Amino acid sequence: MGSYIPSTGEERQAMLQAIGLTSADQLFDIVPEAVRVKNLDLPDGLSELEVGQRMAALAGKNRVFSSVFRGAGAYRHYIPSIVKTVTSKEEFLTAYTPYQAEISQGVLQSIFEYQTQMCELTGMDVSNASVYDGAVAAAEAVFMCQERKRHTVVVSGAADPQTLAVIQTYCESRDVPVVILPAEGYATNPDALKAALTGETAAVYVQSPNYYGVLEDMDAIVAAAHEAGAKVIMGVNPISLGLLKTPGEYGVDIAVGEGQPLGMPLSFGGPYLGFMTCKKAMMRKLPGRIVGQTSDAQGRRCFVLTLQAREQHIRREKASSNICSNEALCAMTASVYLATVGPQGIKQVAELCASHAHYLAGELGKLGFALRTGDKPFFHEFLTDCPTDPAVLCAKLEEKGILGGLPVDGGILWCCTECNSKADIDRLLAAIGEVLGK
Repeated sequence: MGSYIPSTGEERQAMLQAIGLTSADQLFDIVPEAVRVKNLDLPDGLSELEVGQRMAALAGKNRVFSSVFRGAGAYRHYIPSIVKTVTSKEEFLTAYTPYQAEISQGVLQSIFEYQTQMCELTGMDVSNASVYDGAVAAAEAVFMCQERKRHTVVVSGAADPQTLAVIQTYCESRDVPVVILPAEGYATNPDALKAALTGETAAVYVQSPNYYGVLEDMDAIVAAAHEAGAKVIMGVNPISLGLLKTPGEYGVDIAVGEGQPLGMPLSFGGPYLGFMTCKKAMMRKLPGRIVGQTSDAQGRRCFVLTLQAREQHIRREKASSNICSNEALCAMTASVYLATVGPQGIKQVAELCASHAHYLAGELGKLGFALRTGDKPFFHEFLTDCPTDPAVLCAKLEEKGILGGLPVDGGILWCCTECNSKADIDRLLAAIGEVLGK
């Protein structure tokens, strides 16, 4: 087996000698003996051929469905071929901002363009260069709102359960109280929210469309939160912003979300892209990095790392963020996707998603799948009753090559995107009819 360490033994020994050490093991003397791993039970190494065969065998276990009607935070969208063509270029294949940033103008420009596009999409003033995923973005946004006398966060119970779990985990480590506001009719009740707010409430987190697909009453929610002196964090699906009001139009303070629908394929949960945008007044509290545009000594357009207010390598022990990667490749993917489809394209995608979902909801209603959310508006996801066992129905659909909705609360959470044609939807309906004997 070859060495993956680029320096030679002589070079490593010279470096150790320069810092007064004789072996690499001495570098780890600071680690307590009690927490050190003594032995790693690792299998023997494999050749390139054997690794390829092993991976091919594992990939062969994957199930590929002809139709997908499931979302719940991860969505199947059409990705134009140019997106992968551009992002596969060798010079772009990195997850990091260069630490000698200004010599890498191309990478900085791509991040600057991504930030610009996200601000245009969300209607907000400032964007960072992304964080790990949408749930982390939500949790980091909570910390942006912390003040000396305000530290509690109220979180809508209609938000994605995984996002709620990440917020709670982050807040537990910093002793930030989290109040979960129970959903009423699968949505956030503005009056109940108003009653839950106190003088110690720093922020309110609401997702719209929420986990159940419902479009929240954001005007009332924002008004209630701001009246109480709290900031509003809005979680959004970026595709929905091609059709719906932007967070900026609602007057929220921070907009966050999962950027996976913007050109990133479904791949067992990642890598994903957590986008964060905010009002200018909160810019210095954003985690990660912000790229800015300026001019060089000759007056030529160029780009710089403008702000890294919370980063470890800037703030040291006073750092309030540990986002050590800005996921530059995922951000570039989103940027290329948005540039490819353009404003009209993103609107068209959103319209197709919404129209397909409303057609499916109407037809499912004829088969006994009543909308659990009543007449509340929805975008491209919706929760229905199920006249039979949801798990059994979904299993039967899988046998027919269809990934149905997600069983939730005894019902099914369905999702449609532009990839679900009318023919696909009619095939799903026919398959359901067969299972139900209709």
